[in-house]
Amino acid sequence: MDILRLLAAIFIPPLGVFLQVGLGTQFWINVLLTLLGYIPGIIHAVWVIVKTPDGVRTDI
Repeated sequence: MDILRLLAAIFIPPLGVFLQVGLGTQFWINVLLTLLGYIPGIIHAVWVIVKTPDGVRTDI
């Protein structure tokens, strides 16, 4: 878990998700959640960063 990714997840949630998993499904889900409400975007971003092991990219 990287502090930079967590800080990005708090201030710009899609950026935190992008840094962790790349431009894939989780990124677009996070963009949608952030547009619907900032707090759901933060929660999802932190969840993705904590649950995805470092070095695993799930981008398509």
